[in-house]
Amino acid sequence: MRITFAGTPEFAATALAALIGAGHETVLVLTQPDRPAGRGLKLLPSPVKALALQHGIAVAQPRSLRLDGKYPDDAAAARAALQATGAEVMVVAAYGLILPQWVLDGPPRGCLNIHGSVLPRWRGAAPIHRAIEAGDATTGITLMQMDAGLDTGDMLLVAEEAIRPDDTTASLHDRLAALGGRLVVQGLAAPDMLRRTPQPADGITYAHKIDKAEAAIDWTQPAAVIERRVRAFDPFPGASFALDGEVVKLWRAALRPDLAGVPGQVLAAADGRLTVACGQGALDLLQLQRPGGRRIDAAAFLQARPGLAGRLLGG
Repeated sequence: MRITFAGTPEFAATALAALIGAGHETVLVLTQPDRPAGRGLKLLPSPVKALALQHGIAVAQPRSLRLDGKYPDDAAAARAALQATGAEVMVVAAYGLILPQWVLDGPPRGCLNIHGSVLPRWRGAAPIHRAIEAGDATTGITLMQMDAGLDTGDMLLVAEEAIRPDDTTASLHDRLAALGGRLVVQGLAAPDMLRRTPQPADGITYAHKIDKAEAAIDWTQPAAVIERRVRAFDPFPGASFALDGEVVKLWRAALRPDLAGVPGQVLAAADGRLTVACGQGALDLLQLQRPGGRRIDAAAFLQARPGLAGRLLGG
């Protein structure tokens, strides 16, 4: 099938790779403008752009698609490029720009979105993070016919994926990205067989964008809640606590429901074990990172920071 593709991060690049591998003719890719990254803040292409260029696919990077917005020239150029493709369908995955109606109405088969949850649960920007944070047992991928709403379009295909007890956003992301690629290839293999199913009116939740301010650990919360947030915020923004003026990141923790104490108090800091009381239960802090350092286990952390028993950790 002759398609256009709109996406930006690795999640989207996995889907684009699956479409290319399945033999679909991708005639144009839309992706976000290059962003500064790394210590030198060098402009780097998105994973989708890098993959498209490897395969000789034309790339457009409009700052907006709104013809009446801040960058009308960008939008007009993108519209001309899309109209010239003669594509049957647009596939969208984590693009990062809202598609106006002129984009949605362009291809004969419309725009199909690969969304990282089983809709209508976790509409919005961060469905993988929020599913782990909430303690969901399962999530999945929805292939959706896009409309003007925020992830409100009709469902075309759905595939579920179990959330493992040790899943981080990074590990679950990779499985869902691969699942999304398989699902969109399945859908485009027989597009006339796809049946549109309206989303249920019940069970709607929104996965709001992750804010850096959410990283700070609130030790008054139950240990189970904190442990889920640690996994949900790996790799970004990371869960963190304050210690002697440093912001220490916590990347892995284990529940200790048998222990109790003042929230934030270090209950044990010896023999490679660092245990902190929470609002309900306690946590063994297993993997930590000091500013400018790498991720290390609790034993290495305690060697560098002795005498923590009885201390109160900040948020």
